[in-house]
Amino acid sequence: MGQSNINLAALIGSRICHDLISPIGAINNGLELLGMSDAREGPELELISESVGNASARIRFFRIAYGAASDQSLGRAEVVSILSDSMHGGRLQVAYGPLDPQPRWAVRMAFLAVQCLETSLPYGGRIEVTCVDGRWDISGHSAKQSVDQGLWGLLAGKEVDELAPAHVQFALLASVAPDAQRKLQTDIAPERISIRF
Repeated sequence: MGQSNINLAALIGSRICHDLISPIGAINNGLELLGMSDAREGPELELISESVGNASARIRFFRIAYGAASDQSLGRAEVVSILSDSMHGGRLQVAYGPLDPQPRWAVRMAFLAVQCLETSLPYGGRIEVTCVDGRWDISGHSAKQSVDQGLWGLLAGKEVDELAPAHVQFALLASVAPDAQRKLQTDIAPERISIRF
């Protein structure tokens, strides 16, 4: 995929996320108003509220991972909030280490790496995101893994015949790394999988 196609895909991703976040926010505001009125609390409203919260969290995550990247900085509080909300109630915990604001392009790559690890840790576990002297390490820790060598080969520059939509993060991470002048390194061990750049 050429550079212009990647940029176009990122802009499309940004546009979709931007257009979806407003109506989801409006639904959430409506639910809050219902909660303040005489409307009865019930499992239906709780389910709607939880679903809207999950959708909002995933869109915020996708906006960074699949949207247009830049040198604009993202603060720790914002990144931790997005990761925490998007993983809430799931089997994976994510620990984000960097204390200082980081460029959006780097956080984007880290988010894509988190999604790659999420695919390979379907039984749960812990993902640690660190950045020391500009070198990122995203590591997944779990006693049980499900590693698809073909997908992980994409990160090493290999190709696959077909790619399911659920695995697009592998191809996108491999495509954006050269633009960021980063080389991807992977390490797959029995209880630890790492992506470095």
